Amino acid sequence: MGSSLLTMAWGVERAGLAAALALLAGMGAACLFTAHTLLRVNKHHGGATCEVPALCRTLLGRTAETIAHGFSLLVLLGANIVYWILITNFLYFTVNYLMDLPTTYGTIYNTTLTCRTDLNGTVADTAGSPYWDLHSTVPVYVACLVFPLLISNNASFFTNFNSLGTLSVLYLLIFVIFKGSVWGINFNSTLVVTHAGKDAAALSGMLALSFYIHNIIITIMNNNDRQEKNGRDLTIAFVLVTITYTLVGTIFYICFPLVKTCIEDNLLNNFEMHDVMTAVARVLLLFQVITVYPLVAYMLRSEALLLLPLRGAGGALLVNVCIVTVCVLFACFCPNISTIIRYTGALSGLVHVFALPALLQARSLHVRGRLTAARAAPHAAVLLLGVANFAMQFFIDE
Repeated sequence: MGSSLLTMAWGVERAGLAAALALLAGMGAACLFTAHTLLRVNKHHGGATCEVPALCRTLLGRTAETIAHGFSLLVLLGANIVYWILITNFLYFTVNYLMDLPTTYGTIYNTTLTCRTDLNGTVADTAGSPYWDLHSTVPVYVACLVFPLLISNNASFFTNFNSLGTLSVLYLLIFVIFKGSVWGINFNSTLVVTHAGKDAAALSGMLALSFYIHNIIITIMNNNDRQEKNGRDLTIAFVLVTITYTLVGTIFYICFPLVKTCIEDNLLNNFEMHDVMTAVARVLLLFQVITVYPLVAYMLRSEALLLLPLRGAGGALLVNVCIVTVCVLFACFCPNISTIIRYTGALSGLVHVFALPALLQARSLHVRGRLTAARAAPHAAVLLLGVANFAMQFFIDE
């Protein structure tokens, strides 16, 4: 959720305010519908220890199970890449901030904004040291920092820091509300740039991953003490997440005082390095992402070892090396988290969020002799939505 919050204002800018509000509500409702569908299918054909791949094997066959594992791996790989890029970004700017403190003489910048996009719509390059460069050397330094954390097979230690995620989200929400109150409303024709309607798919692709929890939703809800309240609790969770995304994305977009196309896919990049609140946000998020990354890498490694003929410590080490190599390459050559999130979300969402729940429900109804056109229609519509969402990603103007 944290990485999605950082990109939400950029997504709102690409979609336009009205379309963004509609997409936030619509995608949230669609993802809630399909998540609840998985819980209903599990109630009839699964159990307390069942998960989506197992349901696919039971109802759709082993090929569907392999596809479920494969696209779960894709989501986890995308998450690893995004987290790596964020670690690189937060480390780079935090070190620069600390190194520059003696020269600022205590000056506090709380309102200074930057716009890296020039009049031609391209991102201007900034010169720096060849030994401390955001897109060449720092990703390699991150590898030296993070790789030792991946060697351990016991990832449970890092779960002790999970509560930091909630604190980080709360801080980001307060951060955006405070900045918005300082800026005031800045929403006029001179600041707003209208994009082509198809660019709204940039936000819908991101939201498919932002609301993505479908590969582990059954396990999560099986831990609920009151199983009869699963539907209610799941709905409350999706509503709260939707509200949080909407608040952060729309407040930042409406109040941002520069031309809206200046909004970065990491909203913290819009602030001058010495902005104290931004520096605090980067430190908090850096610590949080470093503690979350080994967990996500552990899940990715486990999924990969299920699909690949690799065993033992040597196989785990090889997978770790591959993960780190891919992450470093993306951080160097494609450090755009919005692009990674929307493509990963659109493709994996097509499978896990839209296709598999619809197919599992259709098969479940067929097995129970309750499949009718009226019952199949909503699931078919959701499946078509997923196909359209994925297809539209290739028509967006970067």
